[in-house]
Amino acid sequence: MGRVIITIARGYGSGGKTIGKMLSRELGISYYDRNLLREASEDSGIAENLFGLNDEKVKMRLFKKKPEVSDEPLGPEDDRFVSDDNLFNIQAKKIREIAEREDCVIVGRCGDYVLRGRDDVIRVFIYAPRKACIKVLMDMYGVSPKEAERSIEETDRERSTYYKHYTGHEWDDATNYDLCLNSAQLGFEKCVQMIKEYIRIKNQ
Repeated sequence: MGRVIITIARGYGSGGKTIGKMLSRELGISYYDRNLLREASEDSGIAENLFGLNDEKVKMRLFKKKPEVSDEPLGPEDDRFVSDDNLFNIQAKKIREIAEREDCVIVGRCGDYVLRGRDDVIRVFIYAPRKACIKVLMDMYGVSPKEAERSIEETDRERSTYYKHYTGHEWDDATNYDLCLNSAQLGFEKCVQMIKEYIRIKNQ
């Protein structure tokens, strides 16, 4: 089997994170989600909480601003070192370094776009109908249906805006991905198996 790098974009409540963890365990490869922020913090010297504040979110003032996206982040001597765009660039550089060094599953953070052009990347989008996502959040956090729906709308809007801002593409556009899987219809285990089967066929 060749290199295995899987990026997973996911709707809130669809179980994308859980599927990513299950997949990494079954394949015996590393899993990256919020731990990416820790590595980016350690490399740059910027406090991890600053990355957390910018994690898959775009501040209102940036909505109409063209992002300063670069393969090479700015250094500490630059006034824009801790700007939102440079935090994205530092994180993107870390994603590229991880993909160079090891097989892995990377959840969110525009991973599919950051690693565009690589033949060894499988780009997955996990989604589920709103009703199913609401039930997941209700069961997980004990919230009301209205609270769950509000949280889903807010989180998915933030992820979509973040993706659009830094990639210029629509987050939920199927053409961005190799596989789009309905986790409510398939269940988590079958999603994992379908991704594994795609890897097998791709590497034949």
